[in-house]
Amino acid sequence: MFSNTLVSTADLAAHLDDPLWIVFDCRFTLTDPQAGRRAYEAGHIPGARYADLDTDLSAPPGAGTGRHPLPDPQVLARKLSDWGVGVNRQVVVYDDSYNSIAVRMWWLLRWLGHPGVAVLDGGWPKWVREKRPTTLQAPMPQHALFPHLPEASQVAHADEILQGLSDPCHLLIDARPERRFTGEYEPLDPVAGHIPGAINWPFEENLDFDGTFLAPEALRENYQALLKGRAPHDVIHVCGSGVTACHNVLAMEIAGLPGSRLYPGSWSEWITDPSRPVATGE
Repeated sequence: MFSNTLVSTADLAAHLDDPLWIVFDCRFTLTDPQAGRRAYEAGHIPGARYADLDTDLSAPPGAGTGRHPLPDPQVLARKLSDWGVGVNRQVVVYDDSYNSIAVRMWWLLRWLGHPGVAVLDGGWPKWVREKRPTTLQAPMPQHALFPHLPEASQVAHADEILQGLSDPCHLLIDARPERRFTGEYEPLDPVAGHIPGAINWPFEENLDFDGTFLAPEALRENYQALLKGRAPHDVIHVCGSGVTACHNVLAMEIAGLPGSRLYPGSWSEWITDPSRPVATGE
């Protein structure tokens, strides 16, 4: 049976020598794009491959795109094949920032149709706290066939969001910190604020004090309070560039509320068209 939401550190430790389990280190810092690779080279979970947010998990940004456009499915599928990800592989992803980056890879593999991908609950910090094995050695993956069929129903686009701004059945949930949502502070994008009608639910709200996800029951209670009777498929998740929003997608899946979608371009794409409306404040 595949895990498709979370894997515990104990479960991963028990499968470190299992050739059917493949681990990815997704550590990345937006303000220092090489920091993640340096951290990986200084020590990582045995067998982990390194996946770079900018060069592996995103396409190059262009005119009218956000900061992290979705990668070309064919290009990503070739990389996954080279990394040894096949049809019967359990993929586990982690980072050192509350899994705010690793969730992007989790979402991408689900988008491409891979059923066995899970986030390491607690990530690298929990693994290290528990004094579990680490290594400096990079693995030598064996090529595998990665079949893929992108699932368009998991993706929302700007035009659809624009058309639905006045529809109370739709719900936009923005995963950014409150100060960025309100427009009080914007360190990354040239325009501050949020998409009109969106509500703010910072992804950290999904976590317990130790950096692991809250129990499914607690997550369900939180999200049902946000949904106010709406169905999960009426929810579109946004953030700055379609990365941390995946954290809220995952939290809803853990909560037993599947079917919400991602706007991959998110705020950084939305603001490339000055005709799209912008809101500030709460």
